[in-house]
Amino acid sequence: MRVIVVGAGILGASTAWHLARAGAEVVVLDPFLPGRATAAGAGIICPWPSARTDQGWYAIAAAAARHYPALIANLAEEGETDTGYARSGALVLPGPEGDLDAAESRLRARLPQAPEAGTPQRLAPAEARALFPPLAPDLPALYIPGGARVDGRRLAAAFLRAAQRRGATLHEAAVTDLTARGTRITGAQTQSGVIEADEILLCAGAWAPPLLAPLGLALPVQPQRGQILHLILPGQDTAAWPVLLPQSSHYLLAFEDSRVVVGATRETGSGFDLRLTAGGVMEVLRNALSIAPGLAEATLHETRIGMRPMGPALSPMLGRAPGFEGLTIGNGLGPSGLTIGPFAGSLLAELLLGGASAFPLAAYPPFPA
Repeated sequence: MRVIVVGAGILGASTAWHLARAGAEVVVLDPFLPGRATAAGAGIICPWPSARTDQGWYAIAAAAARHYPALIANLAEEGETDTGYARSGALVLPGPEGDLDAAESRLRARLPQAPEAGTPQRLAPAEARALFPPLAPDLPALYIPGGARVDGRRLAAAFLRAAQRRGATLHEAAVTDLTARGTRITGAQTQSGVIEADEILLCAGAWAPPLLAPLGLALPVQPQRGQILHLILPGQDTAAWPVLLPQSSHYLLAFEDSRVVVGATRETGSGFDLRLTAGGVMEVLRNALSIAPGLAEATLHETRIGMRPMGPALSPMLGRAPGFEGLTIGNGLGPSGLTIGPFAGSLLAELLLGGASAFPLAAYPPFPA
């Protein structure tokens, strides 16, 4: 079977690898435009204390977090170890949207079905600061040992390299149209011509709706701008620092190159405006320094802009396009792309290959009623 995967972000790259691993002939098409969510996003894997009330979101996010260690091990077996993944632990902090009692209550209610989260522990401010030295000196925390982080750029690249070694081809090309014979989608139009396949998987994020509109399909996805800052602490060994999860929409996480990532804005209605704004930078830094004032002397190293593909709910949109054969949609991962995307890619590969999935996708239709 030949499959065209439109989009080489975390979801498309994961699906391509899973398909190639199963023996499918895979062609990946992506113009690698600025603003791709995978290239900008912070990879926090810690859904268990979340206050989000969307049960569909939590079910797939928890399953995805459980899936991560096996996924990383499978990539390592194929020689791919540069993913930025580490089980660093996470510190939940009090914030404007809740306190530690509420977060711990949610977490403990979910632990029987999520032992991989580990046993939570309340930490005094000095104990929390010992794990993340720039932290404010008066903040207690809830420590979750199973929390993890991953670098989206590195993980997606690892998926693509592994897929190519198994025969997949990758083309830096924009898809301008989907071709059809009646109600069967047969290929993808690029500037170089039409590429045909048995199945088309559309994982083009916020850029997907215009490709579906000529088919009469209105995919309810829009871009949401996220502005994210990368700080460097020269000489600091940050590799083992935990993820920080204040009870707000902001976060901090560290990587092994003396880097601390702080974010992020959530700018609904932004369109494809890729500008870094004064207000966005101020918002991100104000929140970060209120939590970790020790970062005030860090070097402002890099800024990233990502266009999150936002659907009408937090739950992703995964499945067959209604009324058409040969067309499957993967979209709507929103701010959870790097948590859910790798696992969702395995589920989409199972769907395309006609196999049964242990995790039902019926609850995640691409065109919600």
